[in-house]
Amino acid sequence: MGDSHISNRSELSERWSRRGVLAALGAVPAATLLAGCSDGSADASPGSGSTASVQAATKKAAVSVTPADGTRKADFAAPVEVTVTDGTLASVKVTGNDGSTLAGSYDDTRTKWTSSDNPYSGTKYTVAVTAQGGTEERSTFTTKSPGETFVGYFTPEADSTSGVGMPVSLNFSHAVSDRAAVQKAITVTAEPAAEIVGHWFSDTRLDFRPETYWAAGTKITLGLRLKDVQGADGVYGMQSKDVTFHIGRAQISTVDLGSKEMVVKRDGATLATYPVSGGNSDHTTWSGIMVISERFKQTRMESSTVGLGDEYDISDVPHAQRLTTSGTFVHGNYWASTSVFGSQNTSHGCVGLHDAKGADNPSVAGYKFYDSSMLGDVVIVKNSGDRTVEASNGLNGWNLSWADWKAGSAV
Repeated sequence: MGDSHISNRSELSERWSRRGVLAALGAVPAATLLAGCSDGSADASPGSGSTASVQAATKKAAVSVTPADGTRKADFAAPVEVTVTDGTLASVKVTGNDGSTLAGSYDDTRTKWTSSDNPYSGTKYTVAVTAQGGTEERSTFTTKSPGETFVGYFTPEADSTSGVGMPVSLNFSHAVSDRAAVQKAITVTAEPAAEIVGHWFSDTRLDFRPETYWAAGTKITLGLRLKDVQGADGVYGMQSKDVTFHIGRAQISTVDLGSKEMVVKRDGATLATYPVSGGNSDHTTWSGIMVISERFKQTRMESSTVGLGDEYDISDVPHAQRLTTSGTFVHGNYWASTSVFGSQNTSHGCVGLHDAKGADNPSVAGYKFYDSSMLGDVVIVKNSGDRTVEASNGLNGWNLSWADWKAGSAV
């Protein structure tokens, strides 16, 4: 009995001893236990440098978009900008309500993105941004509409085929004061390639041409990027499009009013020779290089429209092709005697060929020349007794030297 009692007490004592140890350990501060596994450093308190670094690394990136979210009349004359703090930009996409997108680029630190072009006017844009750590931001803004606008009416017509003398001519609906800005927004390219330069004839007219006539078969592309380009104070362009033209065969006709003869050459070979009658001594014909800019199978010609009073009014002039804005034509003539052509200059300034009333007789010179011609063909007049036509009078910029032509460029 005694031994058994002693044994139970020993076991009880051992159990209490273990509890005491556990209790003692439970009372030890956690920091003391951690220190026992350290290299002896005592300071691992909150607020140390290592904890601050962890907190900084977990900060959420903050994204800012300009124009700000919800802007209704945003400026369209400045680029879109996206910036981020406490992170970097992973992706930026700016989409217009027409489906177009604005391209852009990041800075070296990838904390700023700037659109390459300005947004268009009167357009709603959505900006979708993803930043480091998966932060996503989405905002929208709408650009204001321009006040006053302008467009450029171009010659020749889209998809048309013209002669080798046809310039690319633009007439603007509003006077342009910032010629450089407008000209930079217009490109004219050719296949086969050629140097093409613009020349301003006035605040509303800009023509483009190469140094010499276009090569036969050339493809010309006019690129208009005038939308939102400020041409004058508060006046913005409206067009953004590409237009293609083609050049046909090379036909150049030379009218010698000394010999009263016109020689028509096509692709360098003589196609036809016609007797003509030009302007008389009181109404001489312009000399120089002229380009056919309009064509009419029949048209009315009145002297009052060119400052000659009531000297003539012919309702059915056949096969008329305009050479100048001021009223010079090469046309058929059925009212003069056949003997006049090739022997006398009797007109009021136009170049006339023998023709028939009604414009339907294919055997006469007026019909034949008209039938062989197209817009953009070159007609050169010499020995007329008059000075060279102004380059701006019609599509006649070929009368300027290449140096003088380039001097009229704004870029």
